[in-house]
Amino acid sequence: MTHPVIAIDGPAASGKGTLSRLIAKKLNYAHMDTGALYRAVAFEVLEAGGDPENEEDALKGVNSLTQKIESGDPASPDFVLHNAALRGDDMAVAASKVASQGEARKRLVTLQRRFARNPGEGYEGAVLDGRDIGTVICPEADVKLYVIADIEVRAERRMKELQSKGIQATSGTVLEDMRARDERDKERKASPLKPAEDAVMVDTSQLSESEVLEKALEIIQEKLSGPT
Repeated sequence: MTHPVIAIDGPAASGKGTLSRLIAKKLNYAHMDTGALYRAVAFEVLEAGGDPENEEDALKGVNSLTQKIESGDPASPDFVLHNAALRGDDMAVAASKVASQGEARKRLVTLQRRFARNPGEGYEGAVLDGRDIGTVICPEADVKLYVIADIEVRAERRMKELQSKGIQATSGTVLEDMRARDERDKERKASPLKPAEDAVMVDTSQLSESEVLEKALEIIQEKLSGPT
């Protein structure tokens, strides 16, 4: 790598996505939300009338998405990854089915690594967030952060997000779903959710967005400046 790469991992609703976007904006880094990448493939599959559990359909979805990304600004896939339709629960379910397809997942790994290597002209580096960035996608990343928060805090964040979309949810149900999702992510055979050995833990439970960003920037500066 000729530029810095920051890998940010963590469970759902930990705050890693918000932190990644803030870091990218602050440091002028290109940003990729890799969770949105899988949702975008699922969207392509469903739009074409395919089945996300069918490997051939999933591969077609990957190819379609790749063409869209590469036909625009290769350093900024935001125009396809920020589609509001990707945020629904149905798309999350479809994305998990796509992620279970080995060849589709392999091609998306290639796409993510290509983005990390080539953040694009005008960017100072790349920041990627997901669940296996520091362990699988970019194990040689200059900075690895693992963002966590108490599960009760994360469930409350998720419930507020759902309510803001007009979706009724109870704290008990959301908490139960969060625990189940954590277990699936940790126990899955392909790229299980776990911190890289050299990742720095960032607990967002009791911190505001600005406080989390300040803490992360201090870690990044220390890592990139090297030992004094």
